[in-house]
Amino acid sequence: MTPVATPVPDASGANAAVRAERRWAILSIGIIALLVVMAAYAGIHQAVMPQARLETADPRTLHIAGEFVEGNLGSALEPDGSVTVRAIGQQYSFTPQCIVVPTDTPVTIRATSADALHGFLIQGTNVNTMLVPGYVSAVTTRFTKPGDHAMPCHEFCGAGHEGMWGRVRVVEKAAFLQAAASQRRQSCVAQ
Repeated sequence: MTPVATPVPDASGANAAVRAERRWAILSIGIIALLVVMAAYAGIHQAVMPQARLETADPRTLHIAGEFVEGNLGSALEPDGSVTVRAIGQQYSFTPQCIVVPTDTPVTIRATSADALHGFLIQGTNVNTMLVPGYVSAVTTRFTKPGDHAMPCHEFCGAGHEGMWGRVRVVEKAAFLQAAASQRRQSCVAQ
C-alpha cells in the first residue's frame, strides 16, 4: 500500500486573502473616519455660524404691534411689482384662512407662529417651511397657473391639528392687479 499524500495548503494564496481582507478593513475604517470628520465639521460649523438672516417676532405681541398686526395680514402688492404675503399660524388656524396670489409674479411669504410649532405647506408647490414661535419664516416662490391649493399644517401642534387648514387661491395677474388697485390687502376668506 502506498501512502496517500495529504495536500499542503498553498501559503501564497492564504497570504493574498489576508492582504485583501486587510486592505478592505483599512478602506472601510478610512471611509467611516471621513464621515465622522465631515459630520463633526458640519455640526461645529453650523453651531458657530448662525443663519445669514435671522428675523424674530415677539409671539406675545404679534396682533398688537409690528409687521404681523391684523391689518397687515394677507397679500400686498409691493412697489417693485412683487407680492408679499404675511400670515400667522396659531392653534388651530392660519390667519388669514385664505390667501390670494397672482400668477407669474415673485411671491414672498412671511409667516410666524403665535403659540406652537406649525408646518406651513402649500400642496402642489415647493413651499414647505416650519413656523416657529418667535421667528419669521420667509419663502419666495412663483405660481405659474391659476387654481386653488390646500395649505395644511403638517407638524402636529395639538388636539385640533387635523382641522388646521388654509387655502391659497392663485388668480391671473391682471385680476390680482385690478383688485389690488381698489384694496390694499387681498384675501379670499369671504369668497
